[in-house]
Amino acid sequence: MDVLQELQNWYQSHCDGDWEHSNGVTIDSLDNPGWVVKVDLSETDLADRGFSEISHQMQHDSEWMLCRVVNQKFEGAGGPLMLEKILRVFLDWAAQ
Repeated sequence: MDVLQELQNWYQSHCDGDWEHSNGVTIDSLDNPGWVVKVDLSETDLADRGFSEISHQMQHDSEWMLCRVVNQKFEGAGGPLMLEKILRVFLDWAAQ
């Protein structure tokens, strides 16, 4: 299954008529350039699950990535070609 379909499935599985009104997933662009992904984990089975911060700086300045969980929110940021990798980090962790 591709990463976008997996993310859609994860999101849909948490929509219960209440959660989606105050929580959710955001994907936005950064001006350096890059991406930022935020997933509110409140009221999910991931809210209190441990996550080891992931930080990568690859060969090119545009190939960086930082993923972490802060205050029950997954936060992933990375270069302009790293969006799929950020989503994969979240989805692999969520599936554990």
